[in-house]
Amino acid sequence: MTIAKADFIEGIAKGMAVLESFDTQRQRLNATLAAERAGITRAAARRHLLTLAHLGYLETDGSYFWMAPKVLRFSGSYLASSRLPRIAQPTLNRLAAQTGESFSVVVLDGEEVVIVARSGTYGAPTRLLAYGLHLGARLPAHATSTGRVLLAAMSAAELSQWLKGRTLQRLTNNTITQAKALRAQIAQVRAQDWCVANEEHEIGVQALAVPLRDIRGRTVAALNVVLSGNIQPDAALERELLPPLLDAAHELRTLL
Repeated sequence: MTIAKADFIEGIAKGMAVLESFDTQRQRLNATLAAERAGITRAAARRHLLTLAHLGYLETDGSYFWMAPKVLRFSGSYLASSRLPRIAQPTLNRLAAQTGESFSVVVLDGEEVVIVARSGTYGAPTRLLAYGLHLGARLPAHATSTGRVLLAAMSAAELSQWLKGRTLQRLTNNTITQAKALRAQIAQVRAQDWCVANEEHEIGVQALAVPLRDIRGRTVAALNVVLSGNIQPDAALERELLPPLLDAAHELRTLL
């Protein structure tokens, strides 16, 4: 969304940038680190950190800051009010109960995808789940099955704009880091309407994703299944897990 310059409140933007500086890699930040990550001066970062701590969104030991439980008000309000997680949750739970695997619904946010709904894992309590695949987790779009499904929904011009000036980080030896190769992968995803990603985001993890479209045919999210441990041939995933994913996507389309 674009707004007029007069309507833009720079202080709020900087405060949100500081809050977004905290992630799974950097859970505790001081003013210097927050300034570097938010792209603002150290003095400004310090004021924002102190203000956020005063409001209860951060905790501090006087030097370092970390997120307080109050930040969950944002995610809780989203999950309670957004139709997508509420509509998808019963389907995710049913898929997990039927297969014993873990399923998620994911949306695109800039260069990352965000998990907005997630099943439990039924019938396989000892299964090791991939690291960081919790509700609200943010993952690099270029290295995930869901990210490629969502990027495939873009027009050529939109994809070019998304790739412009972007560095595709290498996360494993299998991660695609060249724009030309990623374009080719996305073209294949667009043609077949599903995507398999093998050990590109994390070693020992593979995922299969399909688009979730609304009644008008617009891709609004991606639905995927994530497996960790023994890597299966793509053909096995397509044979065993693609049909229930496609059926679920078809089922949800009339509700989105």
